[in-house]
Amino acid sequence: MRLRSVVYLASLSVFVLAGAWRASTADEVSGTITNVGFTTTAYDNEQDSVPQTDELKPKNTLLRIVGRDTFQLMNQYHLSKKKFDSAMASEGLKMYFRNLDPMKLYFYQSDIEEFSKRSDEILKAWPEGKYDLAFDIFNRYLKRVQEMVVIADEWIDSDFDFSVNEELTADAKLIQYCATEEEMKERWRQRIKYSFMLLEIEREENEKNMAEDPSKADASFENISSRDKLHRRYKALNRRMSQFIDEDVVELYLSAITTCFDPHTSYMSPTSYDDFMIQMRLNLEGIGATLQSTDDGLTTIKRIVPGGAADRSGEIQVDDKIVAVGQDTSGEMVDVTDMRLKDVVAMIRGKAGTNVRLNVLKKDGGGLKTISITREKIELTDSAARGKVFEQGQKADGTPFKVGVIDLPSFYSDMEGARTQAGDFRSTTRDVQKLLEQFKTENVDSVVLDLRMNGGGSLREAIDCTGLFIDRGPIVQVKDPLGQIEQLDDTSGSVSWAGPLVVVTSKFSASASEILAGAIQDYNRGIVVGDPATHGKGTVQNLLNLAAQYDRSREAASSTTLGALKLTIQQFYRPGGDSTQLRGVLADVTLPSITAQMDVAEGDLDYAMAFDKVPSARFTKLNMAGPEVVAKLTENSVQRRSQSSDFQRLERDIQRYVDQKQRKTVTLNKAAYLAEREEFNAEKQDEDTVNKQVEGPSTEIQRDFYLDEILQIAADYSQMMKKS
Repeated sequence: MRLRSVVYLASLSVFVLAGAWRASTADEVSGTITNVGFTTTAYDNEQDSVPQTDELKPKNTLLRIVGRDTFQLMNQYHLSKKKFDSAMASEGLKMYFRNLDPMKLYFYQSDIEEFSKRSDEILKAWPEGKYDLAFDIFNRYLKRVQEMVVIADEWIDSDFDFSVNEELTADAKLIQYCATEEEMKERWRQRIKYSFMLLEIEREENEKNMAEDPSKADASFENISSRDKLHRRYKALNRRMSQFIDEDVVELYLSAITTCFDPHTSYMSPTSYDDFMIQMRLNLEGIGATLQSTDDGLTTIKRIVPGGAADRSGEIQVDDKIVAVGQDTSGEMVDVTDMRLKDVVAMIRGKAGTNVRLNVLKKDGGGLKTISITREKIELTDSAARGKVFEQGQKADGTPFKVGVIDLPSFYSDMEGARTQAGDFRSTTRDVQKLLEQFKTENVDSVVLDLRMNGGGSLREAIDCTGLFIDRGPIVQVKDPLGQIEQLDDTSGSVSWAGPLVVVTSKFSASASEILAGAIQDYNRGIVVGDPATHGKGTVQNLLNLAAQYDRSREAASSTTLGALKLTIQQFYRPGGDSTQLRGVLADVTLPSITAQMDVAEGDLDYAMAFDKVPSARFTKLNMAGPEVVAKLTENSVQRRSQSSDFQRLERDIQRYVDQKQRKTVTLNKAAYLAEREEFNAEKQDEDTVNKQVEGPSTEIQRDFYLDEILQIAADYSQMMKKS
């Protein structure tokens, strides 16, 4: 089989933080669905009965090809060279259970035991592209969801005493599957009690906001009780699960198995593959709006892309709700209430220049309105590199230092545009180079490259972008499954910025980010500032379009509906020979942060590959970040932070965060819960971090005390370089 692929460094995907209570426990709906990559859908609370669903079966015959090919590719090309045996089949089945039911709210112990006896079926079924076990388990899961929604509804209507000292287990690893119905009912009693308590607290806070500043109030609390909200939530879960199709189950199942080879190998369904390619090229054809399904079963406008078709129309606002979609100027208006979000998105996306009509329920009470929008190519500029020049400190002549800051959320590239050499294709290197040229016209003294939320992306872009700061030479080394080592160089022979460079990293900086930071550090080209270490992802993935693996004579020759396999095929190493796997890139100057305490590193993932080394490549080190420079910068930073009330408060918050995260339970006593949260809200910290990772950066670079310290480090560094 010939490999036709795109090489990239798998982005760090943060779905559920280990110990992130609101993400994985408190909200059972998002806790289940987020793990499988779907967004909330709901249906009308007026429908009181629990919908019964027919058993789901694999209907798409091409899914057999997917199974056969993923098995063959894994065995031939995966870096680990693991043999898929009974032990791995058992682990894959455990991962499938975990992805479906992470907090053990649905399956009984008897379910696990029954299906675990069949784990060896996978050994024969996967190579043959058969999914009987996967669908049997999923159908049992659907049945359990229906049963638990009934239990949840009963508890929602009961009375709770929030003055009782009661604890709910928060650590999924400490929770066992329930053996009896009585145990399960008690587990759900606690879950519903906790969810109800949170909603009541949010309602009280919302009423306070309404009195102080109505613009900050959440309209979703109007005319609906907390009990009704919970009823809708669990009916929404049941409806959403019943809307799964066969390719969704296969994606979840195959990814559970492939993850046992390493945490970054997975199967992408056709829809997931399309979404990934959109994110990589930073453009799509549509109206330019981010959608989200809500508990009323409608699709809500969550965000509008600045400058896009929806934005320029002036007729759509955030929180408007879409109730029907029609094609062109006269196509039938299709009711999208209760429809899967991905299906609604597919109806609204379309070829640039065509029209789509939306029936929109206006958030401002303006009633139902039909809006016609012409689709166009939308540039996702919020995910692209952005830059800004800041003034900091004072030079000897009394003028301030100028520091150019580049916020880089990912290493993106329009792969098709690059292949065809389209003149205006987007890429990280092109965008960063433009910003550097702009900085030079503004006479900046130093440059800060912020990679704190950069989870990776294109390998080629990581190399080329590093080359903007280094004349030429090895950027990264890669080792394949046969142990062969290849050196990948920057060969541009030019430098876009030769001055002082500060690279800012965090525990969320992964993959391609670590290649750049590691090379800058090995060359002594600049300094790395931030969390003690980066994420620690040192593996390279190929993205294999499964349809493209076939010759024209094969059965799926012209198919574009097979999805893709993200396959780990290499491990990368710094120019000096160290892998970044598990260890990451260590900061030269460490700054305190809460992200450093989060369990989101490579070492926190199951089945992570081991650290190792290869011989150093030959390259010439620069003299721009020696031990004396790093020591002095660290000394100055420590001195400033010791006198900063902001950093002192941050240090206290970090300790409170650690203390709260070490707890394995959460209190169901309302007064005690509020007292703990008044001191520090670790749940909110996790939630905000996840949202920032998933939704991307804000519209512009925000200056705060943390960035001020980075700017001062950059100013000190610039001054030291001039003296030397």
